[in-house]
This record gives sequence, C-alpha cells and structure tokens, in this order.
Amino acid sequence: MDKFDTYARLLLDYNKVHRLSGAKDLAEVDANIEDSLYPMQFLDTKKLKTAVDIGTGAGFPGLVLAMAYPHIHFTLVEPLMKRTAFLHLVKSTLGLDNVTIARERIENLAPFHADLITSRAVAKTGFLIDLARGFIGPETVLLFYKGEGVHEELEPQWQSDVIARGKRNYLFIKGLQ
Repeated sequence: MDKFDTYARLLLDYNKVHRLSGAKDLAEVDANIEDSLYPMQFLDTKKLKTAVDIGTGAGFPGLVLAMAYPHIHFTLVEPLMKRTAFLHLVKSTLGLDNVTIARERIENLAPFHADLITSRAVAKTGFLIDLARGFIGPETVLLFYKGEGVHEELEPQWQSDVIARGKRNYLFIKGLQ
C-alpha cells in the first residue's frame, strides 16, 4: 500500500501544475486506483508476463497494475511529454523495474507479443483493436475500461465478456488473431 500512497501523493502534487488527471483529492485518486485493479480478479495473473497499456495518461490503469503485479512487465504507451515525465518520476521514485515508458503513439511503437493489452478511455473498441493488432497473439487478453456504451461497440465475432460495476464496464476480449 505504500507504493499506492506515494503514487497518489505524487499525482496530486504534479496535478496542481500539469493537470494530468481530473482527480482533485486523495479519495478520487483512490477510486481510480481501485477501478484500475478491480478487473484483475477475473484474470489468472500468474500466466501474464508482458502487458501494454495504450494511452496510459497519468497511469490508469497500466502504472497501477505494474505496482500491483511486479512479475508482469508493463510497457506504458503515452505520447504526451508532460505525462511521460510524470510516469518516469513515479517509476524512479518507486523503483518499478517492470515498467518501460514509451513516449509514442501505439501505431508508431515496434510491435511485440503481449499477454495483456489494456486501455482506459482512449478510443472505441474496434479502433483500439486495430491499433493493437501487432501486439496481439493467440492467447492475448484485451482488457478495456469502458463506459456505459460498451455494448454498442461489440462485434459478434469477438470472444468477449463484459463485467459491469456501476457506470464502468470492463471489457475482456480473447482469441483475436
């Protein structure tokens, strides 16, 4: 829990100047941390070795997941300098050796196989899948943090599950090629 507390304090301090997130107090940051971690109870995290978080922003969900699962190597993809500067600060402060920060757009990053691909509030599902295509292998799980319109984005050919929690919908897709 110390890592999450340190992260929350760093985010709130950095947010005062750089506005990385809409979180204005510790309770809001804690709610975002909880939101980031919640869907992982539905995955066998022991099998996961590599992950890519598309559009990491202030670290939700990728950086938070990297703190919780040090055995998984996370590549955090974020094109904006102010956000990647913050991510580097957190990485070095917390000693997160399992994190690589890519100041790139996902479509410009050299593809590699990832066991898990995450994204929160970046784009519609079909577009995210197209962007992530080079990182998807036969066993890759896609976990997208979506809002209430998630069902309108689903395609029948996807092996998908949606887990609803309040206004948040966690979309799991597997078996894409």
